[in-house]
Amino acid sequence: MAFQTEFEFTLPRGFVDMNGNVHREGIMRLANAGDEILPMRDPRVQQNPGYLTIILLARVITKLGSLPTVDTNVIEKLYTMDLAYLQDLYQRINTMDVPSYKGVCPHCGQQIDIPVNFMEAGL
Repeated sequence: MAFQTEFEFTLPRGFVDMNGNVHREGIMRLANAGDEILPMRDPRVQQNPGYLTIILLARVITKLGSLPTVDTNVIEKLYTMDLAYLQDLYQRINTMDVPSYKGVCPHCGQQIDIPVNFMEAGL
C-alpha cells in the first residue's frame, strides 16, 4: 500500500470566480514542517493570528477546479462553509492516529488495544 500524500475533496458550495464559474473539486496535500512554521513570519499572521488558516490552506491546496493557482486571495473569498470544510479536512489528514499496542485485560482476559500517550511516557 502506497503512502498517500494527496487527498481529493469536493467543497460543499464552491469557489465562484470573477466569471461566475464554480470550482468545487480540488486536491489537498499533506502539510510539511515549513507549511506550519513559515507563515508565522508573515506580517498578516502577526497582526491577526486567525490569518494563519488562510495561509496554511493556500499552501496545501494544490488544485481547485480549473483555477491556475490557489493563493490567499482565493481562500479569503471562500464561503464560510467551505472554509470550515477545508479546515476540518486539514486537521483529519494531518493529525496522527493515536498509536496503540495489543494487550490483555487483566479482569476479563480479552485482547484490547491500549493507547500510547507519548506526552506521559516515562512519568
